[in-house]
Amino acid sequence: MAATEKVDVTKTIDGYRARKGRFDVVDVPDQRFLMVDGHGDPNTSAAFADALGALYPVAYTLKFASKRDLGRDYVVPPLEGLWWADDMAAFTTGRDKTQWSWTMLIMVPEWVDGGMVEAAISAVATKKRPARIDDVRCDVLSEGTCVQTLHVGSFDDEAPVLATMHHDVIPARGLRMTGTHHEIYFSDPRRTPSEKRRTILRQPVLPEDA
Repeated sequence: MAATEKVDVTKTIDGYRARKGRFDVVDVPDQRFLMVDGHGDPNTSAAFADALGALYPVAYTLKFASKRDLGRDYVVPPLEGLWWADDMAAFTTGRDKTQWSWTMLIMVPEWVDGGMVEAAISAVATKKRPARIDDVRCDVLSEGTCVQTLHVGSFDDEAPVLATMHHDVIPARGLRMTGTHHEIYFSDPRRTPSEKRRTILRQPVLPEDA
């Protein structure tokens, strides 16, 4: 592979494909991610802004290291989020974002090893020292079978789609929810009008009798 060829790793994984209005069952492989945890309203929480302020510099430092040291350039994968609350109705009824807990994620390509991740975190800590750099970790996320769909529109318009997924689609297919609600953000909210934002909504599941 030429050093100048830039790979989009998400194009090789079925879990990064979804269609609006269609709920698909997909098998998601184990994947490694840069991760930062937090709690609270993502629109107002300083912890949330600080999490992104630590994740992105590490992700881009890894990308440049891969290109420089391995001759493998790639598109930095999209931001993703795991979301949960003590009462999951906080996502579908009322949308009380102060009750939300989250883990923000950026995928790490399989050829990038743990030593490169540690070096990238250290480099960012030395040069920029983001507020939450010490909270960045690299872990494997195992989800397995999931139901997912593509939502186009404002994040605040997700509730009816999630209600349909949780209360209609999943039970109708003989499945039950497990794990954590997962979102994949294909649009930069700073640059994309809310009505055009593209977000995969994913829910890990198990057979109802499992």
